[in-house]
Amino acid sequence: MTTISRRDFSRLAAIGSGALLAGTALSTALVAPAFAADQPVDTAGVPKDITAKATKKYSIATVVKVDGIAWFDRMRVGIKQFGGETGHDVWMVGPSQADAAAQVQIVETLIGQGVDAICIVPFSVEAVEPVLQKARDHGIVVISHEASNLQATDYDVEAFDNHAYGAKLMQDLGRQMGGEGGYVATVGSLTSTSQNQWIDGAVAYQKANFPKMHEVTKRIETNDDATTDYNKLKEVLTTYPDLRGILGAPMPTSAGAGRLIAERGLKGKLFFSGTGLVSVAGQYLKDGDIDYIQFWDPAIAGYAMNILAVMALTKKPIKAGLDLGLKGYESLAVADPQRPNVLDGKGWVGVTKDNMSQYNF
Repeated sequence: MTTISRRDFSRLAAIGSGALLAGTALSTALVAPAFAADQPVDTAGVPKDITAKATKKYSIATVVKVDGIAWFDRMRVGIKQFGGETGHDVWMVGPSQADAAAQVQIVETLIGQGVDAICIVPFSVEAVEPVLQKARDHGIVVISHEASNLQATDYDVEAFDNHAYGAKLMQDLGRQMGGEGGYVATVGSLTSTSQNQWIDGAVAYQKANFPKMHEVTKRIETNDDATTDYNKLKEVLTTYPDLRGILGAPMPTSAGAGRLIAERGLKGKLFFSGTGLVSVAGQYLKDGDIDYIQFWDPAIAGYAMNILAVMALTKKPIKAGLDLGLKGYESLAVADPQRPNVLDGKGWVGVTKDNMSQYNF
């Protein structure tokens, strides 16, 4: 089967994203890995009928929100490893900037190429819903991640229960803030389902457990870009100089918030809790500018999506209790009986400067 080249995909992604913004270079510098991020996924427990070299080779493309940031650089490691271990033709592609229209264009091209399966981490569920249904109408298997409300998917795999993940972030932010004061929450997009569910879970936990805390303004949309995070948080701090907390759903907020706290000398006065990677936020953790980050391994998530794609293509049963043999995905759960194709793992970890040395991505 013919597949589109990586060079062609890069050109396609640029079409939807337009010219790179002037701040992109700075953004890339902010999120560049501080040390090696190529540690392989532990696949010793993955069923051998999955990891065995394929007798039938499938073409599986993983479409991510934005290519070129540390989070999805790490996801590519797991996808490439899956291809190397199974022999399937797999690759990852995404827009050069977080851009829903660019994702749609990429999926349209994949449909035209006739790939066997598409794994996707949508920037906007609403934007990709029609084109993913088109893919399914063409017989293409769709596997999604961070998209629990997506309808046009065969299976959606989440690393955890989204509301519980957010509640844990707020539990730590409330601890740091002493249970009092104003905070602001960031999301990559106001239409990014999972990230908004994290914040929903966090706010619900705050109202139940920290009644003296409050959101100072509506959620800040940052387009999964560390420079945008920094600039928008700076604006919020100007408007609300008594701001005491930052709750970050998108990974780059950890860099934007850490930079702001460090530059303004606000250590111990302005606190952060959110999604991050050690390779992105490690220096801020080490210096004490931020205290806590939470994440799951994107490489494992990428590997898990591709496992499910092959299982769906080969008609293997996929249901609650499924063990993928990957850390955090040993017993997938179904939270909503009305949507048995949405499967949750237990794959998040919490990191401070005390245990950051255990993670090299």
